[in-house]
Amino acid sequence: MIDGGPRAEPKRKLIAWLVTDDRGELIREIRKLARARGLEPIVGGFSSETLSIEPKEVVHTSHPTFGYLIRSGDNKVVWAPEFFSFPAWAKGADLMFAEASGWNRPIYFRGGVGGHACVEQISKEARKYKIKRLIFAHIGRPSIRALDAGRQPAFGEFGSDGAVYRLENR
Repeated sequence: MIDGGPRAEPKRKLIAWLVTDDRGELIREIRKLARARGLEPIVGGFSSETLSIEPKEVVHTSHPTFGYLIRSGDNKVVWAPEFFSFPAWAKGADLMFAEASGWNRPIYFRGGVGGHACVEQISKEARKYKIKRLIFAHIGRPSIRALDAGRQPAFGEFGSDGAVYRLENR
């Protein structure tokens, strides 16, 4: 499991619960859910014969925060639901889950300690970094208002709760 929270935890048995921000707003609830399964949520990695998950730092706030580089076979997936600067390590991803808090301008945190990138900029940078498929996650009010007004990003699509995204094994 990566991140999650109330009503987002899977029904299956978990062997690891990874988080992008161990000080995030849902961490208290995530800890409770993970501990009920005998797990401790951590920023960390995981590997098996067919899968590797590696934390990668992102620029987001005043303390360390992370995204994850996920590899299976030749497939590269990026989980980066919150960042202020597009993570260069995402380059060439087959699938990227990205920030969508702001629509046409970044959201700055008080005190200049980071914030959230905006959909319009992420869409441009995803093309620059040759992201094959971009799914917007962590959808904020400015993006919801833009979608309600019928606007769409130049590149990428918005994720939806419960959706399954598959890659062909290469």
